Amino acid sequence: MKKKPIIIGIGELLWDVLPTGKKAGGAPINFVYHASRLGAESYAISAVGNDPLGDEIMHEILKIDIGYLIQRVNYPTGTVLVKLKGGIPNYTIIENVAWDHIPLTEDMKQLAKRADAICFGTLAQRSKTSRKTIQTLLSFVSKDAYRIFDINIRQHYYSKEIIVSSLRNCNVFKINDDELLLIKKIFEIDTKTETDACKWFVETFNLKYMILTAGADYSAIYTFNDVSYIKTPKVEVADTVGAGDSFMGAFISSILDGKTLVEAHQVAVSRAAFVCTQVGAWVSISF
Repeated sequence: MKKKPIIIGIGELLWDVLPTGKKAGGAPINFVYHASRLGAESYAISAVGNDPLGDEIMHEILKIDIGYLIQRVNYPTGTVLVKLKGGIPNYTIIENVAWDHIPLTEDMKQLAKRADAICFGTLAQRSKTSRKTIQTLLSFVSKDAYRIFDINIRQHYYSKEIIVSSLRNCNVFKINDDELLLIKKIFEIDTKTETDACKWFVETFNLKYMILTAGADYSAIYTFNDVSYIKTPKVEVADTVGAGDSFMGAFISSILDGKTLVEAHQVAVSRAAFVCTQVGAWVSISF
């Protein structure tokens, strides 16, 4: 029997408080949820509070049947206030919450050594404790594994120092078109086209994949020698929460399953499009 790939997401685990009610989420957890639905052995690494919201979110984690190393800490469980305009979310992220204080454990180190892929972003690195845990854990991951930096810029929770450090620790870089405009300015490459900028990142940071998503328009995946470009299917959007995370989870699972760049890209596009037709990030998908 073929061994299931081991995929980890580390970072924020929280409640997205939507106009329709609260939904469990957080980019790295959304990522492993979708990876697990494509057959990966997936693990969420995070922290929640010793509070009723923490109890509730752990109940939700048990229901979706993914692996987890989630610590209970003496800080409130994370919440994000989400306002939707035309299906596009605007976030207000509460500070000094449980996922800002993810402790590094021996179990996490041992799991990291076995990982075929690990995904992380900037948001959970806004605090010193979680940043140290993430960066230390990455040092235990095999150099042959996919180390995915899904930049996921939110509000003011990023810095050039964290971005550069993360790029040096990754070999897959995921970004959207709005974030690319910001990053081009940070790296002073604003005269380049999107394609030139993506190729610059691939070459400068020795990336296996540079993934650019442009919402309802298209997505593109760059390697040293190839590029895959797919227009985004037109769907009736409920909300876009978790769409990029589902794209990433589907893509990396498909690559680990032996699919070609174009095949994996198509699976990712189809997943993300379906997620946009549903409310919240953890949606049941039968394909």
